[in-house]
Amino acid sequence: MRKILIVDDDQKTRTLLKTYLEKNQYDVKLAHDGASFLAEFERYQDELSLVILDVMLPDTDGFALCGTVRKRSAVPIIMLTANADDTDRIVGLELGADDYIAKPYNPRELLARIKAIHRRMGGDGGTTAPRYYRFNGFSLDTLERTLTDPAGETVKLTGLDFQLLRYFVEHPGDVLDRTVLAEETRGRDLGPLDRSLDVQVSRLRQRLLDDGKQPALIKTVRGTGYVFSAEVITSHVA
Repeated sequence: MRKILIVDDDQKTRTLLKTYLEKNQYDVKLAHDGASFLAEFERYQDELSLVILDVMLPDTDGFALCGTVRKRSAVPIIMLTANADDTDRIVGLELGADDYIAKPYNPRELLARIKAIHRRMGGDGGTTAPRYYRFNGFSLDTLERTLTDPAGETVKLTGLDFQLLRYFVEHPGDVLDRTVLAEETRGRDLGPLDRSLDVQVSRLRQRLLDDGKQPALIKTVRGTGYVFSAEVITSHVA
């Protein structure tokens, strides 16, 4: 049973989510503020499959917690925000969140987002897909979900970083539409003013030391999307 940790300062919301998600076969742990969240995260860190962070908390905010979690773990993060514009969403994504949902929301929508993240994190289940993708001295291990740089050092990736990079290396040289990338990595379409994908690409470029002004690996195709221009070599063995 997948374990989820939720922090929200509203007791009714916490109780509702716990009841609803447990009916859908999730093991739910709750926290009411930043301090209790960090205590629960420390306790269950290695068992968690997802974290849900409310932005507004009495002793801190979800952004600070997101940054703390990302320093310790690549566990997927969903942010809950009451902000109607994109500010909270973009800040959360820049800090390493994998998805966001605006309040008020239907618990069924949150459940759908949770399932979509778990589905993407679980991979396609195929047995013939290569395990390793190598490019420009980097090596992506899709089984261990790790990326090593040309010096052999591990590059820290969030769950969303991994999903986006994996899709890029699986389609080298292809011009990838922004809508397709959003659907493949986040399970939903982009709104006309939604720049969250561009934030994600910018963050991934930083991970790959790809110059944002003149990128060599992930190039922008104006009016369309992006293309992964590096030569990719695949293999089943290290």
